[in-house]
Amino acid sequence: MWPFWWKGASGFSAHSTAEEVTHGIDGTGLTAIVTGASSGIGEETTRVLALRGVHVVMAVRNTDSGNQVRAKILKDTPEAKIDVMKLDLSSMASVRSFASQYKSLDLPLNLLINNAGIMACPFTLSSDNIELQFATNHLGHFLLTNLLLDTMKKTANESNSEGRIVILSSEGHRYAYREGIRFDKINDEASYNTIQAYGQSKLCNILHATELARQFKEQGVNITANSLHPGSIMTNLLRYHSFINI
Repeated sequence: MWPFWWKGASGFSAHSTAEEVTHGIDGTGLTAIVTGASSGIGEETTRVLALRGVHVVMAVRNTDSGNQVRAKILKDTPEAKIDVMKLDLSSMASVRSFASQYKSLDLPLNLLINNAGIMACPFTLSSDNIELQFATNHLGHFLLTNLLLDTMKKTANESNSEGRIVILSSEGHRYAYREGIRFDKINDEASYNTIQAYGQSKLCNILHATELARQFKEQGVNITANSLHPGSIMTNLLRYHSFINI
């Protein structure tokens, strides 16, 4: 593993901040959706995108928390353009409602940042009776992306600018179940393992981005899709880990 100070071809290292990476970039005229934007990486992503002139739609489960973050950002950057919309990725109905509401606003969509997630929680079923990590981390984002793809393609075509889909994965994908994605045992509580179930959902994120990238290239669509490991960052994603609560 490279040391945090080592700079890659981009000129940045793991120690570089979002402000440093985006210095000099003017995002005026761009519109982004950031899921899980009310805390952690999503909050910082929203702040910096808004700082660079991007119109950010915060897609959050808790709109009260989202509005508090919005107010905090606007205090420092009064000209920021930020909206808050409700999205519970563990609920297919909520995902469909969000996408429908977004499209009714007739907004463009240049950037879709699928950031929200949960990690290593006790076995729980979603409102759709699907294991919660798989439902939230993968299925919710998969459905959201599909429902918004036409909007992204239209935006990329009309603006003649590259659209971008970013899916937050994790090195945790290496710790999925031995057989990879257990399609026939997603809801098997008896063999459920908190970390392996998380790894399974993160492996799905990578495969999703890979397939999207393949399809975009094949179809000649001006959109890129990438998955990434954000690094070891202390956020409330780790709230189910015992060492956080010691």
